[in-house]
Amino acid sequence: MRLVAVSQRVDFHPARNERRDALDQRLAQWLKAAGLLTAPVPNLFESQEELDAWLDGMAPAAVVLSGGNDLGEAPERDRTEALLIEHAARKNLPLLGICRGMQMMLVHGGGKLQQIDNHVAVRHDLHPESSGSAPWPGTVNSFHRWGTLEVPVGYAVLARAEDGSIEAVRHESLPWEGWMWHPERETAFRPADIHRLQQLIGNAIEPIPGCAPPLRKQP
Repeated sequence: MRLVAVSQRVDFHPARNERRDALDQRLAQWLKAAGLLTAPVPNLFESQEELDAWLDGMAPAAVVLSGGNDLGEAPERDRTEALLIEHAARKNLPLLGICRGMQMMLVHGGGKLQQIDNHVAVRHDLHPESSGSAPWPGTVNSFHRWGTLEVPVGYAVLARAEDGSIEAVRHESLPWEGWMWHPERETAFRPADIHRLQQLIGNAIEPIPGCAPPLRKQP
């Protein structure tokens, strides 16, 4: 199995005065279903050199920026993901941004976010503007309050929601995509999501037969 570096959210537990890095088990299950092994990235690196040295030791095949936390809510996470984006750019690594991860990609590239209504705990149709060779899911889940109607220089729109807000993007020169939905939160992992991920990373990965998500209701 190929290794993927995955960013983590930050949860604060005031009763214990702890700030904890966390990753939804469903995301690791989804990556495993695509033939990938998750390497959670701790939010502790102060410099690009530190992160690069840590990642060079494991040589990940790709980077995934996970969901959770609004930008600015956890400065240590914002810093870690900025360093991950720079690392992926220099190494020409495939990168997938999920929900907040896509937001981070666009803001890091010079874009701006705005509040989006009616995108929390709902489903809506996806309207692709570009397909490539991988299929799109017909409908997607939605758990975000922030989004955008335009992309910064260097990015192209792949799909929008009915209200015109952007649901998927790609980088114009790097093997990067961003999705505003959470593929790991589907009751059953969808082949379209897995296929797009595999196409993004490369065809040298094999899905794990019989791998299913944990039996949990969608939040």
